Amino acid sequence: MAQLCATETLYILERSEICGLKDKFFSKITRTTFKISMYFCVLMGIVATAEEISKIADDLRKQGKKIVTTNGCFDILHTGHVQVLQEAKNLGDVLIVCVNSDSSVKQNKGDKRPINSEKDRAKLISALQCVDYAVIFNEKEPSAILCAIKPNIHTKAADYTIDKIIEKKVVEENGGEIKILNLINGKSTTSMITKIVEAYGTK
Repeated sequence: MAQLCATETLYILERSEICGLKDKFFSKITRTTFKISMYFCVLMGIVATAEEISKIADDLRKQGKKIVTTNGCFDILHTGHVQVLQEAKNLGDVLIVCVNSDSSVKQNKGDKRPINSEKDRAKLISALQCVDYAVIFNEKEPSAILCAIKPNIHTKAADYTIDKIIEKKVVEENGGEIKILNLINGKSTTSMITKIVEAYGTK
């Protein structure tokens, strides 16, 4: 079983409701069972608030952890998303995924999006084994939240070129770097929506 770092253990204790545990039941849980519960909470990741993620990132840096971030709408999760997230996690110790809020998605994708709510999207992303934390941000682009996190590496999929990455400046100003990751051609939320409409839309 993987060993938990102090920050992860403390954070889970502070957010014990994630495991479905209440303080009054702690005395009834064996040490082994509690450790397993904490392990799987970390394994599945945590949805943190914007305020919480800044403190979490600070604590991780003090422990010498390499922090990797990425961002996106992740409206309908698909294999292209999963591959990029797995590649991102392989670049460091901790992966924090910044998820566009519903209002942010509308600014970027139009009024018909998102299909899934910000809470649902963040919960799905955090459930992936490669994701340690998910955090929702409200701005059109992620510069503000990345300034709070100060990642060592910020990743983008290959549908972006380095000169088109708006958040590049704030990442580099805080000592980080940008990495472009591979993309699975033909995999996108838009193409999935199109296929669904073609299959089930009004004739």
